[in-house]
Amino acid sequence: MMLFRGPRPWRPRRPPTLSTPARAGPRPPTPQVLYMKLCENLKYYQSHLYSTVVPPDEITVNYRHGLPLITLTLPSRKERCQFVVKPMLSTVASFLQDLQNEDKGIKTAAVFTADGSEIAGSTLMEILLMNDFKLVINKITYDVRCPKQEKLNSEHATEMENMKSLVHRLFTALHLEEFQKKREHHLLEKIDHLKGQLHPLEEMKARIEARSESKTSGLLWGGLALLSVQGGALAWLTWWVYSWDIMEPVTYFITFANSMVFFAYFLVTRQDYTYSAIKSRQFLHFFHKKSKRQHFDVVQYNKLKEDLAKAKESLNQVRRSLYLPTQVEELNEKN
Repeated sequence: MMLFRGPRPWRPRRPPTLSTPARAGPRPPTPQVLYMKLCENLKYYQSHLYSTVVPPDEITVNYRHGLPLITLTLPSRKERCQFVVKPMLSTVASFLQDLQNEDKGIKTAAVFTADGSEIAGSTLMEILLMNDFKLVINKITYDVRCPKQEKLNSEHATEMENMKSLVHRLFTALHLEEFQKKREHHLLEKIDHLKGQLHPLEEMKARIEARSESKTSGLLWGGLALLSVQGGALAWLTWWVYSWDIMEPVTYFITFANSMVFFAYFLVTRQDYTYSAIKSRQFLHFFHKKSKRQHFDVVQYNKLKEDLAKAKESLNQVRRSLYLPTQVEELNEKN
């Protein structure tokens, strides 16, 4: 663009009217007019007329001092807020937690890929920022465009990976004990919480087991009484009513009938006909029957017991790395 001053500026003149004759008098000074000449293409200058202001609800990703900077509008306060992300340390779950800590009005937040697949919370932010993604906040979807980073050559990439590995090892060595202490405290709280949930279930289970055990014992004693009556009846018929020649085929068919009953039991239960197996089966039958009547959730009880066992095992592993074996035994006895 070039500016020229006109040598002969154009001066407007008023034409004389018919009613009023033109009067001669001093003329006002002539203004200086600047002329503007456009050089090159006119489209270049038209492009500067459009606004480049970011919309208030758009999420932008920029890099400042080598770190990603995510800028978004908080739903409750309607203010633009910037979040600095540490790609090698931050995860998707920690980023979403930072959003909810900054704005309590965020009830739900999730991250999805461009094709709609949900991204796990353990994914590193470094991997997330490689491609475009969708951020869903309170059921509102925002399309996030990530700037493309320059690809490093193989030698530089190897050096960066070695540097990342070294930083990770140093961070682990410096913060391992602190992390293990926090994990031990967290596991102790989890164990106490699980024991509190199991305490009423344990009491109800003990009452149901006592009643089931008494019923099972009564059933076994009833079976013994039935066999005693059967043996006494056969002896009375053999020596007082009939002779052995008559009762021998009767006892044979009774024995054969008992064999058929045992074989039928195996076909139905797929278990050997042993007294311990029969007792356990009848005990479980009475136990589950009474559990349904008293609304005892067996599935929930088993899940809590499994979680408690896993928590105790994790606690033992953490304590082995923090204390000596004798100290671990003392702590376990206290707990």
